[in-house]
Amino acid sequence: MSCTPWLSERDCDLDAFRALVEHGTDVADYPHAAAVERDVLVYDGDRLRGGDVPEVGAELVRALADGPGIVVFRGAFPDPSVVDRLTAVFDALIAGQRAAGTTASDHFAKPGANDRVWNALEKAARHDPEAFADYYANDLLALVSRAWLGPGYQVTSQVNVVNPGGAAQTAHRDYHLGFLSAEAAAAYPAHVHRLSPVLTLQGAVAHCDMPVESGPTMYLPHSQKYGPGYLAWRLPEFQDYFAERHVQLPLTRGDAVFFNPALFHAAGTNRSAGIRRTANLLQVSSAFGRAMETVDREAVTNAVYPVLRKRAAEGADTAWLERVVAASAEGYPFPTNLDSDPPVDGLAPPSQADTVRRALREAWTPEALRDALRAGAQRRAS
Repeated sequence: MSCTPWLSERDCDLDAFRALVEHGTDVADYPHAAAVERDVLVYDGDRLRGGDVPEVGAELVRALADGPGIVVFRGAFPDPSVVDRLTAVFDALIAGQRAAGTTASDHFAKPGANDRVWNALEKAARHDPEAFADYYANDLLALVSRAWLGPGYQVTSQVNVVNPGGAAQTAHRDYHLGFLSAEAAAAYPAHVHRLSPVLTLQGAVAHCDMPVESGPTMYLPHSQKYGPGYLAWRLPEFQDYFAERHVQLPLTRGDAVFFNPALFHAAGTNRSAGIRRTANLLQVSSAFGRAMETVDREAVTNAVYPVLRKRAAEGADTAWLERVVAASAEGYPFPTNLDSDPPVDGLAPPSQADTVRRALREAWTPEALRDALRAGAQRRAS
């Protein structure tokens, strides 16, 4: 390892990488896990829901940081109809893209090989806010997001449909540093390479059954712990090692996978005869980081608020409402214009999410919330 504050490809040692990756995963170290399958921790969704939230959250952080770097939640969505309703939304969005003659590009696969919907979070909220709310009220999604990132996290969503014959991606790490060239990543000091993974949580919800022949994502457990990994993943010897050692787990509709963005991973080849492998890829960002996608959270919030107001009147509990607010509205008050948006009763002005919470408490009309959100956006502008 270099003694300078910067990393280079000279620091990439396959033997050191192998020592980390081949460490193995002991289920005894994770008392809330149901099993270890091919070094991946597998959790039963119902069992997690019955556990002590701080203890479960702490275990998930250990698993993502110092353990295999990946967790599978079986039955993350116990009601399949919640998943199916959002799948119908995704299908409609894809049909709209095709009718318009647009083809979404992909980071690591050829354009047109897959069906992609970028910014599916905003598009789904506008298309069917009720289906959106029921989906993003999911308690396990909120649990792992808050455990890894803390409050004020920002959810983004990209739908990826890999059609039969769709080729595998190349092994990679994800956003932030994973989406830079090797030269650009090397320009950031080593401590930023350590920081980047804790600013994002990667996830995927299975929207169909995914047997191995359909090409579910390939993972290399424990690879997130390798310091120079943002420079190593492009090197041929590391790609070859990934090809030899990666694991794939079949998923059932409603299962979810969450992993450290520094984990080496890649979508697999769909060798099935007729499975359109459909996943909702979730990239959840820290309040302190920059999300990859631009999301009009004011528009999302306005679309979803009538559903929140209706469910509140029907007796939905505060936790259900809060999970949907967290997935919809901006939970962090900065950056802002402190001349026109000064702190109120503290060190920070109210966030967009704070305004939505107040609207729910005081039963504002959708029009009143719309006006308040627009005024807030104007206050934040320079």
